[in-house]
Amino acid sequence: MTKNGSRYYWWCQIGGWGTLALLLVLNSTTLEQKLTHKDVEIMLITVLTGILVTHVFREVIRSSGWALLSVEKAIPKFLLGIVLVCIADGLIRIGLADALGLSSMKAEFMTRLLTLTADTGVVIVPWTLIYYLFHYIQISSKQQLDTFKLEALVKELELKTIKAHINPHFIFNALNSIRALIDENPARARTAITELSNILRSSMQAEKLETVTFEKELNIVKDYLALEHIRFEDRLQVEYEIDEDTLDQPIPPMMLQTLVENAIKHGISRQVEGGKVRIVSDFKDDYHELVILNTGVLNGNRNSDGFGLASTKNRLQLLFGQKANFDIREVNDNTVEARVLIPVDMSK
Repeated sequence: MTKNGSRYYWWCQIGGWGTLALLLVLNSTTLEQKLTHKDVEIMLITVLTGILVTHVFREVIRSSGWALLSVEKAIPKFLLGIVLVCIADGLIRIGLADALGLSSMKAEFMTRLLTLTADTGVVIVPWTLIYYLFHYIQISSKQQLDTFKLEALVKELELKTIKAHINPHFIFNALNSIRALIDENPARARTAITELSNILRSSMQAEKLETVTFEKELNIVKDYLALEHIRFEDRLQVEYEIDEDTLDQPIPPMMLQTLVENAIKHGISRQVEGGKVRIVSDFKDDYHELVILNTGVLNGNRNSDGFGLASTKNRLQLLFGQKANFDIREVNDNTVEARVLIPVDMSK
Protein backbone atom coordinates (compact mmCIF):
# COMPACT_ATOMS: atom_id res chain seq x y z
CA MET A 1 0.00 0.00 0.00
CA THR A 2 1.23 3.53 -0.79
CA LYS A 3 1.99 6.09 1.91
CA ASN A 4 -1.15 8.06 1.02
CA GLY A 5 -3.22 4.87 1.05
CA SER A 6 -1.94 3.95 4.52
CA ARG A 7 -2.73 7.43 5.83
CA TYR A 8 -6.23 7.22 4.34
CA TYR A 9 -6.77 3.83 6.00
CA TRP A 10 -5.82 5.13 9.46
CA TRP A 11 -8.03 8.18 9.07
CA CYS A 12 -10.93 5.84 8.24
CA GLN A 13 -10.12 3.61 11.21
CA ILE A 14 -9.92 6.44 13.72
CA GLY A 15 -12.88 8.26 12.20
CA GLY A 16 -15.07 5.15 12.10
CA TRP A 17 -14.36 3.99 15.65
CA GLY A 18 -14.47 7.58 16.91
CA THR A 19 -17.93 7.92 15.38
CA LEU A 20 -18.99 4.76 17.22
CA ALA A 21 -17.77 6.26 20.52
CA LEU A 22 -19.68 9.47 19.80
CA LEU A 23 -22.84 7.49 19.09
CA LEU A 24 -22.45 5.66 22.41
CA VAL A 25 -22.09 9.00 24.20
CA LEU A 26 -25.13 10.43 22.44
CA ASN A 27 -27.11 7.30 23.26
CA SER A 28 -26.27 7.65 26.94
CA THR A 29 -27.20 11.34 26.87
CA THR A 30 -30.50 10.63 25.15
CA LEU A 31 -31.38 8.08 27.80
CA GLU A 32 -30.62 10.78 30.42
CA GLN A 33 -27.94 8.64 31.98
CA LYS A 34 -25.06 10.37 33.66
CA LEU A 35 -21.81 9.61 31.84
CA THR A 36 -19.31 8.41 34.46
CA HIS A 37 -15.54 8.02 34.25
CA LYS A 38 -16.11 4.30 34.24
CA ASP A 39 -18.33 4.59 31.15
CA VAL A 40 -15.69 6.68 29.37
CA GLU A 41 -12.99 4.11 30.17
CA ILE A 42 -15.17 1.27 28.88
CA MET A 43 -15.86 3.21 25.66
CA LEU A 44 -12.12 3.86 25.29
CA ILE A 45 -11.37 0.14 25.70
CA THR A 46 -14.09 -0.66 23.14
CA VAL A 47 -12.63 1.75 20.56
CA LEU A 48 -8.98 0.81 21.07
CA THR A 49 -9.74 -2.90 21.08
CA GLY A 50 -11.84 -2.50 17.93
CA ILE A 51 -9.01 -0.70 16.15
CA LEU A 52 -6.54 -3.38 17.25
CA VAL A 53 -8.54 -6.44 16.18
CA THR A 54 -9.70 -4.94 12.87
CA HIS A 55 -6.15 -3.89 12.04
CA VAL A 56 -4.89 -7.43 12.71
CA PHE A 57 -7.81 -8.76 10.65
CA ARG A 58 -6.81 -6.42 7.82
CA GLU A 59 -3.24 -7.70 7.88
CA VAL A 60 -4.51 -11.29 7.70
CA ILE A 61 -6.72 -10.37 4.73
CA ARG A 62 -3.82 -8.68 2.93
CA SER A 63 -1.24 -11.40 3.58
CA SER A 64 -3.68 -14.17 2.61
CA GLY A 65 -4.95 -12.38 -0.50
CA TRP A 66 -8.61 -12.73 0.48
CA ALA A 67 -9.51 -9.39 -1.09
CA LEU A 68 -8.37 -10.78 -4.46
CA LEU A 69 -10.74 -13.75 -4.30
CA SER A 70 -14.09 -13.97 -6.04
CA VAL A 71 -17.17 -13.35 -3.91
CA GLU A 72 -17.99 -17.09 -3.78
CA LYS A 73 -14.54 -18.01 -2.45
CA ALA A 74 -14.21 -14.98 -0.18
CA ILE A 75 -17.51 -15.34 1.75
CA PRO A 76 -16.62 -18.48 3.83
CA LYS A 77 -13.17 -17.15 4.67
CA PHE A 78 -14.51 -13.76 5.74
CA LEU A 79 -17.30 -15.35 7.80
CA LEU A 80 -14.79 -17.45 9.71
CA GLY A 81 -12.57 -14.40 10.12
CA ILE A 82 -15.45 -12.30 11.48
CA VAL A 83 -16.31 -14.94 14.07
CA LEU A 84 -12.70 -15.22 15.26
CA VAL A 85 -12.25 -11.43 15.36
CA CYS A 86 -15.43 -10.96 17.40
CA ILE A 87 -14.38 -13.66 19.88
CA ALA A 88 -10.88 -12.14 20.16
CA ASP A 89 -12.36 -8.69 20.71
CA GLY A 90 -14.66 -10.05 23.43
CA LEU A 91 -11.81 -11.84 25.22
CA ILE A 92 -9.61 -8.74 25.19
CA ARG A 93 -12.38 -6.47 26.47
CA ILE A 94 -13.29 -8.89 29.26
CA GLY A 95 -9.65 -9.25 30.25
CA LEU A 96 -9.04 -5.47 30.34
CA ALA A 97 -12.32 -4.75 32.14
CA ASP A 98 -11.55 -7.33 34.83
CA ALA A 99 -7.96 -6.17 35.18
CA LEU A 100 -8.97 -2.53 35.59
CA GLY A 101 -11.95 -3.34 37.82
CA LEU A 102 -14.45 -1.90 35.34
CA SER A 103 -16.70 -4.93 35.03
CA SER A 104 -20.15 -4.57 36.59
CA MET A 105 -21.55 -7.77 35.07
CA LYS A 106 -22.05 -10.65 37.48
CA ALA A 107 -22.90 -13.11 34.75
CA GLU A 108 -20.77 -16.13 33.95
CA PHE A 109 -17.75 -15.79 31.69
CA MET A 110 -19.36 -17.52 28.66
CA THR A 111 -22.46 -15.35 28.92
CA ARG A 112 -20.32 -12.20 29.00
CA LEU A 113 -18.24 -13.45 26.08
CA LEU A 114 -21.27 -14.27 23.94
CA THR A 115 -22.85 -10.88 24.72
CA LEU A 116 -19.71 -8.93 23.82
CA THR A 117 -19.11 -11.10 20.73
CA ALA A 118 -22.60 -10.34 19.45
CA ASP A 119 -22.19 -6.62 20.17
CA THR A 120 -18.85 -6.58 18.35
CA GLY A 121 -20.34 -8.44 15.38
CA VAL A 122 -22.77 -5.56 14.82
CA VAL A 123 -19.73 -3.38 14.07
CA ILE A 124 -17.30 -5.89 12.54
CA VAL A 125 -19.72 -7.16 9.87
CA PRO A 126 -20.26 -3.75 8.21
CA TRP A 127 -16.52 -2.96 8.66
CA THR A 128 -15.64 -6.13 6.75
CA LEU A 129 -18.21 -5.47 4.02
CA ILE A 130 -16.92 -1.93 3.48
CA TYR A 131 -13.29 -3.08 3.43
CA TYR A 132 -13.95 -5.92 0.97
CA LEU A 133 -16.17 -3.85 -1.34
CA PHE A 134 -13.63 -1.03 -1.42
CA HIS A 135 -10.85 -3.39 -2.49
CA TYR A 136 -13.11 -5.31 -4.86
CA ILE A 137 -14.04 -2.10 -6.69
CA GLN A 138 -10.42 -0.90 -6.63
CA ILE A 139 -9.10 -4.19 -8.05
CA SER A 140 -11.86 -4.33 -10.69
CA SER A 141 -11.02 -0.79 -11.81
CA LYS A 142 -7.31 -1.66 -12.01
CA GLN A 143 -8.02 -4.81 -13.99
CA GLN A 144 -10.20 -2.84 -16.40
CA LEU A 145 -7.45 -0.25 -16.82
CA ASP A 146 -4.87 -2.99 -17.38
CA THR A 147 -7.14 -4.55 -20.00
CA PHE A 148 -7.37 -1.25 -21.88
CA LYS A 149 -3.58 -0.86 -21.71
CA LEU A 150 -3.06 -4.39 -23.01
CA GLU A 151 -5.49 -3.84 -25.87
CA ALA A 152 -3.72 -0.61 -26.80
CA LEU A 153 -0.34 -2.36 -26.66
CA VAL A 154 -1.58 -5.22 -28.84
CA LYS A 155 -2.84 -2.74 -31.45
CA GLU A 156 0.45 -0.85 -31.32
CA LEU A 157 2.48 -4.04 -31.71
CA GLU A 158 0.28 -5.22 -34.57
CA LEU A 159 0.69 -1.89 -36.35
CA LYS A 160 4.47 -1.94 -35.91
CA THR A 161 4.56 -5.53 -37.09
CA ILE A 162 2.63 -4.82 -40.27
CA LYS A 163 4.68 -1.74 -41.04
CA ALA A 164 7.87 -3.73 -40.50
CA HIS A 165 6.77 -6.43 -42.92
CA ILE A 166 5.72 -4.33 -45.86
CA ASN A 167 9.43 -4.00 -46.59
CA PRO A 168 9.96 -1.73 -49.59
CA HIS A 169 13.42 -3.15 -50.25
CA PHE A 170 11.99 -6.65 -50.51
CA ILE A 171 9.21 -5.45 -52.82
CA PHE A 172 11.66 -3.61 -55.09
CA ASN A 173 14.00 -6.61 -55.17
CA ALA A 174 11.09 -8.94 -55.98
CA LEU A 175 9.84 -6.67 -58.77
CA ASN A 176 13.34 -6.43 -60.28
CA SER A 177 13.64 -10.22 -60.16
CA ILE A 178 10.24 -10.62 -61.82
CA ARG A 179 11.16 -8.09 -64.52
CA ALA A 180 14.31 -10.08 -65.29
CA LEU A 181 12.23 -13.25 -65.62
CA ILE A 182 9.61 -11.84 -67.99
CA ASP A 183 11.67 -12.52 -71.11
CA GLU A 184 13.79 -15.35 -69.74
CA ASN A 185 11.05 -17.44 -68.08
CA PRO A 186 7.53 -15.96 -68.48
CA ALA A 187 5.85 -18.86 -66.66
CA ARG A 188 8.07 -18.40 -63.61
CA ALA A 189 7.46 -14.64 -63.77
CA ARG A 190 3.70 -15.20 -63.61
CA THR A 191 4.16 -17.53 -60.64
CA ALA A 192 6.37 -14.96 -58.91
CA ILE A 193 3.70 -12.28 -59.35
CA THR A 194 1.19 -14.58 -57.65
CA GLU A 195 3.63 -15.24 -54.80
CA LEU A 196 4.22 -11.51 -54.28
CA SER A 197 0.48 -10.88 -54.39
CA ASN A 198 -0.10 -13.53 -51.70
CA ILE A 199 2.49 -11.92 -49.42
CA LEU A 200 1.06 -8.42 -49.81
CA ARG A 201 -2.51 -9.66 -49.29
CA SER A 202 -1.46 -11.49 -46.12
CA SER A 203 0.25 -8.34 -44.81
CA MET A 204 -2.93 -6.33 -45.31
CA GLN A 205 -5.12 -8.96 -43.65
CA ALA A 206 -2.80 -9.37 -40.66
CA GLU A 207 -4.14 -6.17 -39.07
CA LYS A 208 -7.57 -7.78 -38.65
CA LEU A 209 -6.39 -11.07 -37.14
CA GLU A 210 -4.97 -11.96 -33.75
CA THR A 211 -3.74 -15.37 -34.87
CA VAL A 212 -3.57 -17.50 -38.02
CA THR A 213 -2.88 -21.19 -38.48
CA PHE A 214 0.74 -22.17 -38.83
CA GLU A 215 -0.09 -23.76 -42.20
CA LYS A 216 -1.33 -20.45 -43.62
CA GLU A 217 1.71 -18.59 -42.33
CA LEU A 218 4.03 -21.30 -43.66
CA ASN A 219 2.52 -21.02 -47.15
CA ILE A 220 3.24 -17.26 -47.17
CA VAL A 221 6.80 -17.91 -46.02
CA LYS A 222 7.25 -20.44 -48.82
CA ASP A 223 6.12 -17.79 -51.32
CA TYR A 224 8.55 -15.32 -49.76
CA LEU A 225 11.47 -17.77 -49.91
CA ALA A 226 10.60 -18.68 -53.50
CA LEU A 227 10.91 -15.01 -54.46
CA GLU A 228 14.16 -14.63 -52.55
CA HIS A 229 15.51 -17.74 -54.29
CA ILE A 230 15.14 -15.94 -57.61
CA ARG A 231 17.49 -13.25 -56.31
CA PHE A 232 19.98 -15.41 -54.41
CA GLU A 233 19.79 -18.49 -56.67
CA ASP A 234 22.19 -21.18 -55.38
CA ARG A 235 23.33 -18.95 -52.52
CA LEU A 236 20.06 -19.69 -50.70
CA GLN A 237 19.23 -23.19 -49.51
CA VAL A 238 15.98 -23.92 -47.68
CA GLU A 239 15.05 -26.91 -45.56
CA TYR A 240 11.75 -27.72 -43.85
CA GLU A 241 11.22 -30.09 -40.94
CA ILE A 242 7.51 -29.81 -40.24
CA ASP A 243 5.36 -32.06 -38.07
CA GLU A 244 2.04 -32.06 -39.94
CA ASP A 245 0.15 -32.14 -36.64
CA THR A 246 1.42 -28.60 -35.96
CA LEU A 247 -0.11 -27.12 -39.11
CA ASP A 248 -3.39 -26.19 -37.42
CA GLN A 249 -1.70 -24.53 -34.41
CA PRO A 250 -2.33 -20.77 -34.00
CA ILE A 251 0.55 -18.31 -34.27
CA PRO A 252 0.67 -14.49 -34.55
CA PRO A 253 0.23 -13.34 -38.17
CA MET A 254 3.45 -12.43 -40.01
CA MET A 255 5.64 -13.53 -37.08
CA LEU A 256 7.24 -16.44 -38.95
CA GLN A 257 7.55 -14.22 -42.03
CA THR A 258 9.46 -11.63 -40.01
CA LEU A 259 11.84 -14.16 -38.44
CA VAL A 260 12.63 -15.70 -41.84
CA GLU A 261 13.02 -12.25 -43.40
CA ASN A 262 15.51 -11.30 -40.67
CA ALA A 263 17.36 -14.58 -41.25
CA ILE A 264 17.77 -13.63 -44.92
CA LYS A 265 18.59 -9.98 -44.36
CA HIS A 266 20.99 -10.33 -41.41
CA GLY A 267 22.29 -13.81 -42.16
CA ILE A 268 22.27 -15.13 -45.74
CA SER A 269 22.72 -11.77 -47.54
CA ARG A 270 25.88 -11.07 -45.54
CA GLN A 271 27.53 -14.37 -46.46
CA VAL A 272 29.63 -14.31 -49.64
CA GLU A 273 28.76 -17.91 -50.38
CA GLY A 274 25.22 -17.59 -49.06
CA GLY A 275 23.85 -20.14 -46.68
CA LYS A 276 20.94 -22.18 -45.43
CA VAL A 277 17.59 -21.39 -43.79
CA ARG A 278 16.00 -24.26 -41.91
CA ILE A 279 12.46 -24.10 -40.52
CA VAL A 280 11.47 -26.61 -37.84
CA SER A 281 7.99 -27.01 -36.36
CA ASP A 282 7.25 -29.68 -33.77
CA PHE A 283 5.64 -30.37 -30.41
CA LYS A 284 7.87 -30.34 -27.35
CA ASP A 285 6.22 -31.26 -24.06
CA ASP A 286 3.12 -29.00 -23.91
CA TYR A 287 4.48 -26.46 -26.40
CA HIS A 288 4.44 -25.81 -30.12
CA GLU A 289 8.14 -25.27 -30.79
CA LEU A 290 9.03 -23.21 -33.85
CA VAL A 291 12.72 -22.89 -34.75
CA ILE A 292 14.34 -20.89 -37.57
CA LEU A 293 18.02 -21.67 -38.14
CA ASN A 294 20.13 -19.63 -40.54
CA THR A 295 23.74 -19.31 -41.55
CA GLY A 296 25.31 -16.20 -39.98
CA VAL A 297 26.17 -14.52 -36.72
CA LEU A 298 24.25 -12.17 -34.41
CA ASN A 299 26.84 -9.39 -34.25
CA GLY A 300 24.86 -8.03 -31.29
CA ASN A 301 21.87 -7.45 -33.56
CA ARG A 302 18.86 -8.63 -31.56
CA ASN A 303 16.56 -5.75 -32.42
CA SER A 304 16.40 -5.51 -36.19
CA ASP A 305 13.52 -4.08 -38.19
CA GLY A 306 11.68 -2.85 -35.12
CA PHE A 307 10.77 -6.45 -34.35
CA GLY A 308 13.18 -7.08 -31.49
CA LEU A 309 13.33 -9.64 -28.75
CA ALA A 310 11.28 -7.60 -26.25
CA SER A 311 8.42 -6.75 -28.64
CA THR A 312 8.20 -10.32 -29.94
CA LYS A 313 8.04 -11.69 -26.39
CA ASN A 314 5.36 -9.14 -25.49
CA ARG A 315 3.25 -10.04 -28.49
CA LEU A 316 3.46 -13.77 -27.78
CA GLN A 317 2.70 -13.38 -24.08
CA LEU A 318 -0.25 -11.06 -24.69
CA LEU A 319 -1.79 -13.61 -27.05
CA PHE A 320 -0.79 -16.88 -25.37
CA GLY A 321 0.11 -16.03 -21.75
CA GLN A 322 3.32 -15.82 -19.75
CA LYS A 323 4.43 -19.33 -20.71
CA ALA A 324 4.95 -18.29 -24.34
CA ASN A 325 8.49 -17.24 -25.13
CA PHE A 326 10.90 -16.15 -27.85
CA ASP A 327 14.68 -16.18 -27.88
CA ILE A 328 17.46 -15.79 -30.41
CA ARG A 329 21.02 -17.03 -30.00
CA GLU A 330 24.09 -18.38 -31.75
CA VAL A 331 24.23 -22.17 -31.59
CA ASN A 332 27.71 -22.41 -33.11
CA ASP A 333 30.26 -20.24 -34.89
CA ASN A 334 28.13 -19.68 -37.99
CA THR A 335 24.51 -20.52 -37.14
CA VAL A 336 21.80 -18.40 -35.52
CA GLU A 337 18.72 -19.93 -33.94
CA ALA A 338 15.44 -18.07 -33.40
CA ARG A 339 13.18 -20.18 -31.17
CA VAL A 340 9.49 -19.64 -30.37
CA LEU A 341 7.55 -21.57 -27.73
CA ILE A 342 3.76 -21.36 -27.73
CA PRO A 343 1.70 -23.30 -25.12
CA VAL A 344 -0.59 -25.89 -26.66
CA ASP A 345 -4.26 -25.77 -25.64
CA MET A 346 -4.68 -29.33 -24.33
CA SER A 347 -8.46 -28.90 -23.97
CA LYS A 348 -8.96 -29.09 -27.71
